Amino acid sequence: MVLVVMICLTWGFNQPAVKLAIHDVPPLTQCAIRSALATLVVLGLMRWRGLPIAARDGSLAAGLAAGALFGLEFLLIYRGLLYTTASRAVLFIYLAPFFVVLGARRLFPGDRFGLMQWLGLLMAFVGMVVAFGVPAPASSPDQLLGDLMMAGVALAWAATTLIIKATSLARVSPEKTLLYQLVLCVPIVTAGALVFGERIVSMPSAVSLGSLAYQTLVVGTTFSLWFALIVKFSASRLSAFTFLTPLFGVAAGHLVLGEPLTPAFAVAVLLVAAGLVLVNRPSQRAPL
Repeated sequence: MVLVVMICLTWGFNQPAVKLAIHDVPPLTQCAIRSALATLVVLGLMRWRGLPIAARDGSLAAGLAAGALFGLEFLLIYRGLLYTTASRAVLFIYLAPFFVVLGARRLFPGDRFGLMQWLGLLMAFVGMVVAFGVPAPASSPDQLLGDLMMAGVALAWAATTLIIKATSLARVSPEKTLLYQLVLCVPIVTAGALVFGERIVSMPSAVSLGSLAYQTLVVGTTFSLWFALIVKFSASRLSAFTFLTPLFGVAAGHLVLGEPLTPAFAVAVLLVAAGLVLVNRPSQRAPL
């Protein structure tokens, strides 16, 4: 639990890191650069640890599927934000834990939620709503498209989690699982950056380069830890902890970018924390 909270903390600080560099390096280009650099980091780590890279272990098909979904997530996020607001995007993206729980109850009978766990998950989501506001109905077809793209991100994220847990990827090293995703992500987001006309017009500042370095280290280390946790522990309970990530992102925005904090943020933190306590309580009744 401590490790997954630390992972969510680093992911939360990744959000202002992207904002710090966005004036020098467009978002999909950032994603392509950090994924390419993280690929080198992961390859170096695997070589240092003596882990097989090209071994025929039956993980290729699942790895390609997970990698394609990983790249699709970033395409949908960065393009969808052109049509919908950041606050609406967060709420739709974090439908992912619900999708994971629904998928896990069919794939892993021992990972089903009881009533208290469902209440905890709903409470954590309500905390998100308190922090980011209740979304009004879509005001235009474009906004509805953006919302659907963010819901697609949630589905892709949940599907990636379940693929890692349920397929041969559960039997390979987490570094190899991450390598599949990075290798597929680079060409997908690079193609997106070219199609949508992203350009780096000048030498990035030291702050932007530092931001890219942080993003590379986050991708290169925390995701492999996350995949290891998914394989070993309940995917449903772990996914609930991701509700902490946007809250850490708000806190990081305040510390790094000077963005304001509201009293609603404190209420949101309490609701998410209480929800996580309920999610991680032993189920006393038959799972739902």
